[in-house]
Amino acid sequence: MSITRRRFLGTAMYAGTGVVAASFLDPSVLFAAPEQADGLRRYATGEQMAATPATFYRAYRSKPITNPHITTWLQIDLGKNQSIDAVKLYPACERMYPALDEYYGGEGFPLRFKIEASDDAAMADAKTIADFSGADFPDPKENITQFSAAGVSGRYVRLTATEMRPVKTAKLLGASLENSPKYTLTVAKIAVISGGQDIAVECPTTADETYGNLADLGQITRPLRPQGEGIVTDHPENLIPASEWKPAIYKVQVPRRGVTLQGGIFQTAMENNIAYLMNSYSVDELLRQFRERAGKPNPPGLPKPDKFWEEDLAGSNAGRFLMGAGNTVRWIDDPELHARMDAVVDGIEQCRQSNGYIMAYPEDTIFYSERGAYTRAWLTHGLLEAGYGGNPKAFGLLRGNYDWFDQCEYLPKLLRGAVQGGQGMIANTRMCISPVGKPLDAQAIQQYFQENFWLEQLSRRQEEAVWQYPYDRPHCYLLTNLEAYADLYTATGDPRYREAVLGGWNLYRDNWQQIGGSISIIEFEKDPPGSNYVHQKLGENCGSSFWILLSQRFHQHDPDDEKYVAEIEKSIYNVILANQGGTTGIRYHTMMAGKKEEPTHNNTCCEGQGTRMLGSLPEHIYSIAPDGVYVNLFEPSTLEWSQAGATAQWKMTTQFPFQPEVRLQVSAAQPVRAKIRIRVPAWAAKEMPIYVNGSPAAAGNPGTYAVLDRTWSDKDAITFTLPIAFRLTRYAGADQTQGAPRYGLEYGPILMAVIGSPDTVLQVKGGKYAEDLLSQITVKVGQPLHFQIEHNPGVELMPYWTVDQESFTCLPVVQVA
Repeated sequence: MSITRRRFLGTAMYAGTGVVAASFLDPSVLFAAPEQADGLRRYATGEQMAATPATFYRAYRSKPITNPHITTWLQIDLGKNQSIDAVKLYPACERMYPALDEYYGGEGFPLRFKIEASDDAAMADAKTIADFSGADFPDPKENITQFSAAGVSGRYVRLTATEMRPVKTAKLLGASLENSPKYTLTVAKIAVISGGQDIAVECPTTADETYGNLADLGQITRPLRPQGEGIVTDHPENLIPASEWKPAIYKVQVPRRGVTLQGGIFQTAMENNIAYLMNSYSVDELLRQFRERAGKPNPPGLPKPDKFWEEDLAGSNAGRFLMGAGNTVRWIDDPELHARMDAVVDGIEQCRQSNGYIMAYPEDTIFYSERGAYTRAWLTHGLLEAGYGGNPKAFGLLRGNYDWFDQCEYLPKLLRGAVQGGQGMIANTRMCISPVGKPLDAQAIQQYFQENFWLEQLSRRQEEAVWQYPYDRPHCYLLTNLEAYADLYTATGDPRYREAVLGGWNLYRDNWQQIGGSISIIEFEKDPPGSNYVHQKLGENCGSSFWILLSQRFHQHDPDDEKYVAEIEKSIYNVILANQGGTTGIRYHTMMAGKKEEPTHNNTCCEGQGTRMLGSLPEHIYSIAPDGVYVNLFEPSTLEWSQAGATAQWKMTTQFPFQPEVRLQVSAAQPVRAKIRIRVPAWAAKEMPIYVNGSPAAAGNPGTYAVLDRTWSDKDAITFTLPIAFRLTRYAGADQTQGAPRYGLEYGPILMAVIGSPDTVLQVKGGKYAEDLLSQITVKVGQPLHFQIEHNPGVELMPYWTVDQESFTCLPVVQVA
């Protein structure tokens, strides 16, 4: 008997199918034994398999097998007798962490097998296409293999495995390490080639009943992915000559300097961040891998580095520190932090190669782990921030490195051949629009990284573009790809980039954002649109950092559209500040219920992006326009800026969010003509009156900017009261319990936590609707931003960002009594 499944995939998902990139066979992935290497070369197509982690593109894996000496098979029904030129086997491929992932290159590929064709489903009178049942076939690793059929014809093509290769990974089919299966038959796809075409696409597939896996049978004959299955991408047709660029000039600029905090929660967070940076790693520890790569000695006695976060990602730790320090010293004059930043830059300079290369890993290890993308981007970010923070060497070091990188031999393989290669795009595009940028920085991305099919999917706002991205694991790090395309729009003015990035921004906001703002898609999990699970570890700190930076780019292009700053504001309060563990570290996830994680200080991705954002908080308070200032966030601070040759200073006095009153006063030696645009947040409960020198001057509607256009004199003052109030939003994610609806409580932009059990049920008495709960909330005397609820004794509400060791839920059940 056999089991059968036919799977038809939507055609829109595969727009552009058939564009197959050429690739190569990397001898380093073969067995060392010459006879085995030669054996595989006879069948290698010259293509290496691109990773297949997305659910729609996952590999076929049989049921778990405990004895390698069994027989299991897969069979494709072509529908009629057809002439067969060749059969192609695509290995399962995941270039990441064997200790964590389900498979990697070649995992589960049969050790001994045969391929046959017949007109009979039971394979009577079968004709042999390939037979390795009597000898071990070399491990193909990531290499696609093809077997000539020499004119064989038939309706059915069967792959029969007669001996299994041991499984090397610890996690498979959800099994624990203790009972993990030792063997499986695993292949990503089987193609039957006739006349140069794969005639097996979407044909029915069957398997033996004992070991066949019904759920995955459709993967065997799935269509090619939009840009084929190989790893090389090289599309010079995507290049836009620099002479044809029409840059999309930002309408407002983010201040690089000139903002001084005057107390308040941002200043406290930045001071904590300085302590975190100064207490985490020494300069010698940060420079360890740079010196090792350059053959320079390290001081004895350095602590043993973390295998993954430091060794595998060599140099990212220096990037983490420079991101946090470089941003911070723009606003806070901390000589010790500045000196340490300069010492790290000096150390990198001392290890620079003659060709300009500066990374901490040897050039030829660029494909190891996430070095070619994540690590390269981090050091680039760090040196850019150090440059903006006042170290001129940093820009020069980067320029030399990218003069090497933009023409290096590795470029055609980095998007698909490196782990999450798209993470490296942002390094180039930020370089392009930096003070030392060149057009080639962006053109390298256009030629070797740009994915037109994905731009089209994003523009059409197809949900699978995010959670089923076909060439890598769905992840919040795809937001960095969007950042890169946003930079390409800024550099070139090509509207295709803007439309795609706007589509992506909307997809994330509408489908993968928790109440309160955290981005809820994460690697290693299946996160369908709208899932937004309550009890899973979602909401990576780094994802919200990228979300802030992407929204900031849109704000710079469309400053009058308040929604972009609204996203920045809630992400800062409810993720960035919430995940800071005082001076001791930074948390990885934004938990919605239970207890917050312990903060870490070991160079995690969420620490790196967290310290980067904490160091840049002042740049989000104001934006500078050619004709004035946008007031975006409400923090005690001063802004110094020049307008039409005149210099002025605005001082903001406020205790927001503890108190809603805001005062802005100008100091100017001479009158200044300017438009001051005051944000009226979308969360405002009503129209907001604004006064100048005590007299009514404007009234702003929620979700807009109120414009005050006048000549400002010394000591002129703007005052207003933010109409802050509670609101209740029903949770619409996947963790639903019938009759027990969950809600999120927000006070203005602040996500509130219910302290106590993560399963707290709030009771509404004397009302008909859940929203009646809002009228029953009262402030706790002497405790700003702490509240109690009538008829709910012992219940306390407090801002999620202030929660530390308490048990809590941000999504309580609300029941109407």
